Amino acid sequence: MITEVILLKTHIVPENVQPIRLLDYILEIFPEINTRSSAKKILKKGAIKVNGEIRPSGWWIKTGMKLELYDTEEKPPKALPLKLEVVYEDDFIAVVNKPAGIAVSGNKYFTIQNALMYNLQHSALPDSMPWPKPVHRLDVPTSGLLLIAKTKHAVVDLGKQFENKTVKKRYRAIVQGKLPFDGVIETVIGKQPAITKYKSIEHIPSPKTEWITLADLFPETGRKHQLRIHLSSIGHPIVGDKLYTINKPLLKGKGLFLAAVEINFTHPETGQKMNFNIDQPSKFNALIKKERRNVIR
Repeated sequence: MITEVILLKTHIVPENVQPIRLLDYILEIFPEINTRSSAKKILKKGAIKVNGEIRPSGWWIKTGMKLELYDTEEKPPKALPLKLEVVYEDDFIAVVNKPAGIAVSGNKYFTIQNALMYNLQHSALPDSMPWPKPVHRLDVPTSGLLLIAKTKHAVVDLGKQFENKTVKKRYRAIVQGKLPFDGVIETVIGKQPAITKYKSIEHIPSPKTEWITLADLFPETGRKHQLRIHLSSIGHPIVGDKLYTINKPLLKGKGLFLAAVEINFTHPETGQKMNFNIDQPSKFNALIKKERRNVIR
């Protein structure tokens, strides 16, 4: 049960929501909850209330319900001595470059959450969090920019920005095939609406798949595995995606070619517009060079 009431986020279920149970819904709307096991643990602790009441995981969600996500003072995670690239840090927030192959959080030691204890300074502000916490998620095989909150106010404010869809992210990907120059994908995910915009940057000949495309992806919603599902649904799976490459050759060896390379949001304390961007991972350049070389041969 809640030992210290710290309300982190409030969410009102919108109109026309498709039938969905509480466990599945919180995985869609609260980005910091990134696995079913963590969602079950949070519900069991009573850290989520529906219309002011603790409800079971199978509770059916309906339009107009108010969901509240609470945090509790718990034992800090053990610091993981894994060096991260800290792109930005102040007393309120931080932005780090997440490596591919590591989970953001979860019931294990080797996570970004544990590594933050090793890489970031603790905030000295009165409403500081017990430890810095990610406010959204990136899949394990995805690399790139991850936004971190260091105070309770920052968690709440950034949570509202994500819910209001004012946080804008750009991903860089290499996909199979010759992706059209630009477009919008609206394939439903888990009975919920999902929107991704894309823009092709370059088409590169490939001896194995005829073409690969370097592209920018702009998610308008935040469904789990959204970009991977969406690109696969139009016949252009992301290169290296073992889960969503269907009936097409899988280019193995270097992991998933998907990286969060830009994020835009409003600073929760100063109100300043913040923009951070990084270069695409070096493996992107290496793959493109390799494919061109193999075609020439």
